[in-house]
Amino acid sequence: MRIIIAGGHGKIALRLAERLKSGAVGLVRNPAHVADVEATGAQAVVCDLERASADEVTRIVEGADAVVFAAGAGPGSGAARKDTVDRAASVLLADAAERAGVRRFIQISSMGAGKPPAPGRDEVWAAYITAKTEAEEDLRRRDLDWTILRPGRLTDEPGTGLVRLEPEVPPGAVPRDDVAAVIVALLANPGTARQTLELVSGDTPIIDFVATE
Repeated sequence: MRIIIAGGHGKIALRLAERLKSGAVGLVRNPAHVADVEATGAQAVVCDLERASADEVTRIVEGADAVVFAAGAGPGSGAARKDTVDRAASVLLADAAERAGVRRFIQISSMGAGKPPAPGRDEVWAAYITAKTEAEEDLRRRDLDWTILRPGRLTDEPGTGLVRLEPEVPPGAVPRDDVAAVIVALLANPGTARQTLELVSGDTPIIDFVATE
């Protein structure tokens, strides 16, 4: 399989690439990040989704089996970049997938999306949740085999392979290792298409959740 991963240098994306090896193509904005992506066994392509045209991204996506939107503006970015990365880049990638005829689309969103930002949070957090919500809404309107994954608070603890994966779960944390493993399982199971799933650590093996979806 050939899987395009937007945000290819992110912590989840690199873990995902390690699992997919030569089947992964990581899109990176910074050429200095190419070596890190290639060290996983994946291919790296320099593509800045904040500046690329739909034609450019379509050419990259053509022939892929699936795309994974794992990009994010990241810590320290302001409200404006939450919109240009977390929303607009997802929209651009979905446009490219449609134009290239790539139906499978996994979008990494966030718990809290789909609801108004919680009162008392700062402007940047509100912009982030709003961007994620609008990206989800855009994807649901498309004729794609999408799955929206909303992880809880992300940690760098070793993965356990044990999660809770449902349309709605209580707030909680989840290792990035387990998020990557869940994405691999979702890619292998087309029956999870057109679902929005929240993810935290739990006590059920990942394969058991995905096999029953």
